[in-house]
Amino acid sequence: MEQVLMFSSLLAPLVTALMELLKRTFPIPKKYIPISSFFVGLIVGILASPFTNMDVELRLWSGGIAGLAATGLYEIGKKSKKSKRTC
Repeated sequence: MEQVLMFSSLLAPLVTALMELLKRTFPIPKKYIPISSFFVGLIVGILASPFTNMDVELRLWSGGIAGLAATGLYEIGKKSKKSKRTC
């Protein structure tokens, strides 16, 4: 379990960057961003096979967690910017 969490914490910034690239390239409705981020995380988890010796299932778990974490990470950053502007 520790290996999955460590790997997902490494993938989360990458998934965040890829989602930002996708959002700027294609018009994705806001309600589909979390599920899109989840699937991007799954794809990144699968494609990360040269960088780890984890099983496919564990890489999928890591990618899914990273995708969901990337959405939360972005939302926290966005809320933080808004709260600094109002102060």
